[in-house]
Amino acid sequence: MENNDNILFTESSSGMWAEIILPLALPQTYTYSIPLHLVDKVKPGCRAEAELKNKKYAGVVKTVLDKEPAYKTKPIINVLDDEPILYPQQLQLWQWMAQYYMCSEGEVMAAALPAHFKLSSETILLFNEEAGDDFSHLGDEEFLVAEALLIKKELRLSEVQQILDINHVYPVIKKLIEKKVCIVWESLDEKYKAKKENYVLLNPAFNNEEELSKKLNDWKGAPKQMELLLAYLHLEKLAGDVLQTELLKKSGATAAQLKGLVDKNILWVEKRAVDRIKTLPRNVDVDFEFSAAQQEASDAVAKSFETKAVCLLHGVTGSGKTQVYVKLMEKYFQAGKQVLYLLPEIALTAQIIRRLQKHFGGNIAIYHSKFNDNERIELWNKIRTGEVKMVLGARSALFLPFKELGLIIVDEEHDSSYKQQDPAPRYNARDAAIYYAGLFKAQVLLGSATPSIESYFNATNDKYALVELNERFGGINLPAIEIIDVRQVAQKGKVMISPQLKEAMQQALDADRQVILFQNRRGYNPYLICSTCGYIPQCEHCSVSLTLHKYSNKLHCHYCASQYPKLITCPACGSNNWLEKNFGTEKIEEHLEEEFPNNKIARMDVDSVRGKKAHDNLIQLFEQHRLDILVGTQMVVKGLDFDKVSLVGILDADGLLSFADFRVNERAFQLMEQVSGRAGRKKEQGKVIIQATNVKHPVLQLVQQHDYKKLYENEIVNRKEFLYPPYSRIVLLTLKHKDKTVVANAADKLAALLRQDLAAYIVGPAAPVINRIRNQYLMEILIKLPKEYGMSMTYKKVIRNHINLLTGEKSYKSVHVVVDVDTN
Repeated sequence: MENNDNILFTESSSGMWAEIILPLALPQTYTYSIPLHLVDKVKPGCRAEAELKNKKYAGVVKTVLDKEPAYKTKPIINVLDDEPILYPQQLQLWQWMAQYYMCSEGEVMAAALPAHFKLSSETILLFNEEAGDDFSHLGDEEFLVAEALLIKKELRLSEVQQILDINHVYPVIKKLIEKKVCIVWESLDEKYKAKKENYVLLNPAFNNEEELSKKLNDWKGAPKQMELLLAYLHLEKLAGDVLQTELLKKSGATAAQLKGLVDKNILWVEKRAVDRIKTLPRNVDVDFEFSAAQQEASDAVAKSFETKAVCLLHGVTGSGKTQVYVKLMEKYFQAGKQVLYLLPEIALTAQIIRRLQKHFGGNIAIYHSKFNDNERIELWNKIRTGEVKMVLGARSALFLPFKELGLIIVDEEHDSSYKQQDPAPRYNARDAAIYYAGLFKAQVLLGSATPSIESYFNATNDKYALVELNERFGGINLPAIEIIDVRQVAQKGKVMISPQLKEAMQQALDADRQVILFQNRRGYNPYLICSTCGYIPQCEHCSVSLTLHKYSNKLHCHYCASQYPKLITCPACGSNNWLEKNFGTEKIEEHLEEEFPNNKIARMDVDSVRGKKAHDNLIQLFEQHRLDILVGTQMVVKGLDFDKVSLVGILDADGLLSFADFRVNERAFQLMEQVSGRAGRKKEQGKVIIQATNVKHPVLQLVQQHDYKKLYENEIVNRKEFLYPPYSRIVLLTLKHKDKTVVANAADKLAALLRQDLAAYIVGPAAPVINRIRNQYLMEILIKLPKEYGMSMTYKKVIRNHINLLTGEKSYKSVHVVVDVDTN
């Protein structure tokens, strides 16, 4: 291998330059010169190999320039794609995201591209021919590597480790370089490899029936080979292409018998690249009829798109919004346009993909984080070429390279899971989808039974169109809601299942119906407390109490994932009297098994549904009525549709209403209304029982009346008074440092800098409720920027400049500032 690195640096430039996005959190993009031999290959959207600080990266070409920058440029080393892997719209989306969410384009790139497009850099040692073959001056380990280099001419780092049988080979390599035995090359390796399968073909000489009959009639070979050949002919007639594995399985033959036919030149074996993702036949079968209300809503949506790019479909739970989506998707598909259907969580994709595949077969693809990297690359390329027209996915599907996007559906648009938390970009997929659709002049349909306050504000103020679907499909009434005051229940400790709820559950189960119980806490006990001294076990790295998990019999931290042994004696006073406070989904499951021993019970939370198909398996069991009671966290709330659920229990409404957050009432209403909507979706009215202590809370009254509009009217008044969204744009700055004093001083300093320009908009600094996570102390500054887009973007630049001023100071260089725009 030649060291082309040196050649490229001396090669004549083409007089063209490329701005390249590197997958790093850099404050800017960098410009590289384009060597003459690469000038025809460098195109926006292609990946290019470029060097920064002596390391090589696979970046993405953003623009090609004919003007030299003010600084001396390095050349592009290589172009990695024959054709762009991205279209201009994706590059525009990246740029907008970086500006709006105050991060770098490199961070957006790292989130957007499948891992196998982000190449790995591996060190290769090249033998220096001038060194000759006299290695007498080398040490023992150096000698072994030099001998191998003399024979092979190049060695990878992993091969050097094998030769020396040690991991730490850098000192040896360093000495070999100093003694000029070898030179170093950094190679960027493509990780993606096409999956290949062996296909069996008949020698074309026997395609003529007469020749084939003659061969079979004059057969003198082994009988097993004859049986294998006949099995091949049968399979080939049925399926066309014949897989080697399938042929051997169906015929019961061995690989040796197949080899015999190949050696006789009767059958051939050919390796072919195959798809990792198996697809269904590409049929379209939208065979249902709308109700009158659905037809009216569908017509209204279509009409609204004539004048508005975004429409909010506000439909009560069970009103048949999904069927409205399906008809709309069919319309855009028949027009040759691509459709993106976004869902907030993977948990929802399993059930809806089966329903959409019933209507669209293999025309619809699924994309989410549980797919492996090779599968993602294959789907990426099919969407880029337009082969795949419809995609169902969670928020990461927004980054796919659509070519002719016509429609984006954002189902459950209110859901907080659309907001990315860590790492950057901390984007909201709903809002980014609206911008992305605008680049294609595509339409966006937002759907929810409980819209976000911001979306409903935009719809009622003529920014979006508003279509309402106020009746359930089939004329079923919304579930009746009963609120139980658990203070009236004579029970020691916190009430898990009240007598009223237990009785209602028994009635539902006796009637061969199903029950869903919702508790927004996983684990066995959310915390333990020493009954003698009041000590509560805390995480060593975070300022939070530990949760007892029964399946591991350990105390878990839900913030840093640390685990600790279950305490027997109190470290503070030596007592062994522990009180188990509150209850999580694990404890509820155990309690239900005692109370309802003859019923099948399952739990749906992060701990119980690990693995690629775990969600789907559990949902299918419940759909098929092989489970009677399902207890879970928010996973059971969101958009799932079960025919036989007649009762829903919300076990601790107080826990939903006790957060110190301006969205607490909105979120609590949404959660309770959504989980209530799982009851009575087919044939009969369902029932919901809500357990609470503060039964007079206004939100509970609104949930009982299913009155979203009243909630909105109450909330919008408070939002306006205290200048919260939709009347402002929120930016939350979180400062982190291992030293409590340093982070407090840094927060004071940053707040003082910000007040020079934004005094009217600053709240804080203050320590959050949980003020230490992973050994880092936290301080927060909240900024309420004006709603006007241009003004808020100007202020974001001011904020970024002040952050740079702070972290540029020696005292605060190690303080990490996290910027969260439109924070949840």
